[in-house]
Amino acid sequence: MHGHHHDHAHTDETRLKWAMLLTGGFLVAEVIGGILSGSLALLADAAHMLTDTAALAMAWVAARLSRRPADTLRSYGYQRLQILAAFVNGVAFFGVVGWIFYEAATRLVSPPPVKGGLMLAVATAGLVVNVAAWFILRGRGGNLNVGDMLGSAAAILAAGVILTTGWMAIDPLLSVLVGLLILRSAWFVVRESGHILLEGTPVGHDVEVIRKTLVEAVPEARDIHHVHLWSLTPDDPVLTLHVSVGPESDCATVLEQVKSVLVNRFGISHSTIQVEPFSCADRKPDNQILSNAYRPTGASP
Repeated sequence: MHGHHHDHAHTDETRLKWAMLLTGGFLVAEVIGGILSGSLALLADAAHMLTDTAALAMAWVAARLSRRPADTLRSYGYQRLQILAAFVNGVAFFGVVGWIFYEAATRLVSPPPVKGGLMLAVATAGLVVNVAAWFILRGRGGNLNVGDMLGSAAAILAAGVILTTGWMAIDPLLSVLVGLLILRSAWFVVRESGHILLEGTPVGHDVEVIRKTLVEAVPEARDIHHVHLWSLTPDDPVLTLHVSVGPESDCATVLEQVKSVLVNRFGISHSTIQVEPFSCADRKPDNQILSNAYRPTGASP
């Protein structure tokens, strides 16, 4: 089973690498094509491909870094690096969209000439590249590749209109559409990565539901409190909580039961549980906790 898992992970990493190289390589070609043809729509589509190339790069780097063991400086390892990079990239793409909108407004006032033939050839090649990347990932890219296909389709449409009617304004108009696609992707990335960086509760989990379920499923649990649930990455939830039990309870059994419920009902395998056969020390006033912590051994309370 371990070997199968390793082979599967290696295959996914290889697919991510090739999709990243393919998308990133054509990104350069599309920028050159956009400059030579004078097409803002091609440059906007290149920017959209940049968002997906960055996402694929982060996923690839994360897959490689996840194999590195944790150390004394990073006890959780390096998994959060992809979240931090996603947040920075998402914020940066807001600036990219601002530039696209500014350029589009300028070109709508005075549309420059666009070489429709070159634009059509580059946009069509871009669509082929996006379809190829989708097949490499076998759908794992999800909405990333679908968004790129829409961007390439918009550029193809603009080139077709220019070639048949000579209406140059269609280029900046459709570049705004591509900019909106980038804006939507950037917003979702910033929102999700920001939520994780703020230690927000993972999507699909409810702390109160977890607490009530544990109280019902673990007979000796008198109270569940100090429940904190966050995630290292979207796929790695982490939980800590306190369980109050009676002094006669078997703490080891209670711990095993709580762990079992968390794994089997909520899919949370990384948890730290504090079982308390007496009152919760954290509920004492801060000054009392500190005085107890620093009281010399043998001193009277």
